[in-house]
Amino acid sequence: MTNTNAEQPALLPPAEPAGFQARPITRHRGASHAAGHDSVAEEMPLALVVNGISHVVMMVTPRDLEAFAVGFALTEGLVDSRAQIYDAELRMHARAAEVELSIAQEPFQRLKGRRRALAGRTGCGVCGIESLALLDLAPEKMAPAALPADPGAAIARAAAELPRHQILMRETGGVHAAAWCALDGAVQAVFEDVGRHNALDKLIGHLALGGADLRSGFVFMSSRASYELARKTARMGIPMLATISAPSSLAIDIAAQAGLKLASFCRQDGFVEYT
Repeated sequence: MTNTNAEQPALLPPAEPAGFQARPITRHRGASHAAGHDSVAEEMPLALVVNGISHVVMMVTPRDLEAFAVGFALTEGLVDSRAQIYDAELRMHARAAEVELSIAQEPFQRLKGRRRALAGRTGCGVCGIESLALLDLAPEKMAPAALPADPGAAIARAAAELPRHQILMRETGGVHAAAWCALDGAVQAVFEDVGRHNALDKLIGHLALGGADLRSGFVFMSSRASYELARKTARMGIPMLATISAPSSLAIDIAAQAGLKLASFCRQDGFVEYT
């Protein structure tokens, strides 16, 4: 993907792995057992290199990696806008992948002052942070944006439509999904990954590359509402985060401070509003 002009459409990504693998198993039922195969979600290390310097290694499902890199750069505050990302080059290796981002000098100089250690994990959005001082737990207040006129109906529609888009989940039973929904709840894009925050970064990167208005819809996630999901959503100015499972106390605090509408335990017949 090369795009030095923020208005220029992104190029199509190269062919990617399926995101799952067939592995031999022995299935046990009571006293009987049988050999077979099972589909399991792929997980591999991805190195994110910024202007030639390694920034972090994250464990991801090896799909939509350019979108992930762009989304990660935006939601982690490595850059201030899509226009500051000049290029993203993906290199696939046998058991790992690498995306090299070229970004503007101003955010790069800022980034060098808060280097991240080179280790991240699937389930933790802050693993690899060198010190507590680097945690960004004080979001700015978001600008007012439109919210669903009928949140219950919008969430119910999103909850009903999401499963048909969860291709990897149907194959493996082991990935998270992040969906972009119109204000009426219509699901418009879905990205999956073994890490919930990775799925959100892929979604946001995809939206940024397409020039979408991030204030014109909401995010619906198949996971719990953790701190990093609320922080990433608020940083992008998205007005509402809806999740299937429970929120954490810090996610509620972040959402309240930013002015993010947070809804959890979202089902077709109701939800719990926390902010």
